[in-house]
Amino acid sequence: MEHSKGKILWIDDEIELLKPHIILLTQRGYTVETASNGDDALALAAEKNFDLFFLDESMLGMSGLETLSRLKDIDSSKPVVMVTKNEAESLMEDAIGRKIDDYLTKPVNPAQILAACKKFLESKKIAQGKFTKDYTQGFNDITRKLFGYMDWNEWLEVYQKLVGWSMDLDIHPELGFGETLSTQWRECNASFGRFVEDSYLDWIEDAPEGNPLLSPHIVDKHVLPKLANGKPTFFFVIDCMRLDQWLVMEELIKPYFTVQKDYYCGILPTATPYARNAIFAGLYPSEIKKHYPQYGPNESENEHSQNAHEKELLAALLKRRKITLKNDLSYVKIIDTDFGKKIENEIMRYSKNHLTAIVVNAVDMIAHSRSDYPILKEIAPDESAYRTLTKSWFQHSSFFGMLKTLSTIKDINIVITTDHGSVRCLHAVRALGDRETSSCLRFKHGKNVKTEAKNAMFIKNPEEYKLPMNGVSTNYIIAKEDFYFVYPTDYHHYVQRYRDSFQHGGISMEEMILPVITLETK
Repeated sequence: MEHSKGKILWIDDEIELLKPHIILLTQRGYTVETASNGDDALALAAEKNFDLFFLDESMLGMSGLETLSRLKDIDSSKPVVMVTKNEAESLMEDAIGRKIDDYLTKPVNPAQILAACKKFLESKKIAQGKFTKDYTQGFNDITRKLFGYMDWNEWLEVYQKLVGWSMDLDIHPELGFGETLSTQWRECNASFGRFVEDSYLDWIEDAPEGNPLLSPHIVDKHVLPKLANGKPTFFFVIDCMRLDQWLVMEELIKPYFTVQKDYYCGILPTATPYARNAIFAGLYPSEIKKHYPQYGPNESENEHSQNAHEKELLAALLKRRKITLKNDLSYVKIIDTDFGKKIENEIMRYSKNHLTAIVVNAVDMIAHSRSDYPILKEIAPDESAYRTLTKSWFQHSSFFGMLKTLSTIKDINIVITTDHGSVRCLHAVRALGDRETSSCLRFKHGKNVKTEAKNAMFIKNPEEYKLPMNGVSTNYIIAKEDFYFVYPTDYHHYVQRYRDSFQHGGISMEEMILPVITLETK
């Protein structure tokens, strides 16, 4: 006997009139039982394990709404579809308030009934089948593409597909594609690393159309044009936010805003002192050092201090572009929860400004804290859980609170981006350098810094890559794929300490292919 697609209890005091529907459902593989009143239905529901209920609203004896409430008391997870002649809006609202799962108005046709059954009993199976088909086809397509040349737009498409599949597997982990997809991520990042190495010099020389927008172009392209309409403009930069992390936030934002996504490429190294200063200055790191040496990062400072002059760099960019704001430029950096809540409470005051730039460090802090606190690694042991942790933070964050408040303002410009992403580092590689060599795990610079050639991009002449020279013999090494650098001294200790940590500064799709989001209030 063929396995049933699901057990249905249909509750209606005119059940005989519904026999054609019941016969159709039985022919389609569903098991259907019936009850002509609420009391009999509740007795059957308590005795048997049904997967779906069809419920008439108007019955003799116990009403449909009362039956609904008591069915939900028995098992609130089981879907109930109300089927009724009553089209009153008040009834619909009452049913929704009592957690009805769907609502059909009589007379119902077979297509409506079948659609409801598929929605509640087969949607997961159907979604799994579609995912399997799409993934298999897409997997083969990407594998073919890796043997040829892909331009930036094709890489963007590949990255979006990989992110989408990864997030679909969060929902369907039982399909067993996790290991295959992880392998494909590594293969793609290896090829992407070669692509960046071959193309990067062309990109930073303002090469022709078809190449990516880069960090120094973001404000010019996405922020400054919006100032012309005179509306209050908010520019949020979320430190260390990947595309997948944005997408889990976007789910919560969509009820409040219409979302438009564009993409850009983060500069190398994909680290805050380089990339975020470049965004606010509209300049590459070597240009900042040349024109604004007083605002450039000091290697002796910590990471936050190396970005201490973002407001001044943004003001200098506005001055170069001959843009005069209606009032003073406002800049806020949020690095702790209490201050974030303070800004959330005051956000309407900031809406009186022509331009407000807000930096949010929380996502970067989550990444670093996961390396330092074992409990966070236990909470977020893999990429899927890392996305869940990000969503949980955002749901309760001052950032989300600010956005919800700003969504009440009709005439407003909101642009959100990030300075770089992060990659989960799983493979260590030895690096050699003197005491002055930088300590970053995904990139290093100093005198004659060395590592294994296949695992890194070597930059012998930093000025050619628009990077600052800190000495005559300074060179950079930038890790590819998911490698991280460890010095030979106490090598195994640091390999274990940083293995399976989220880091940035290197070359990977996760670190370099970044979203720029424009929000419009609904």
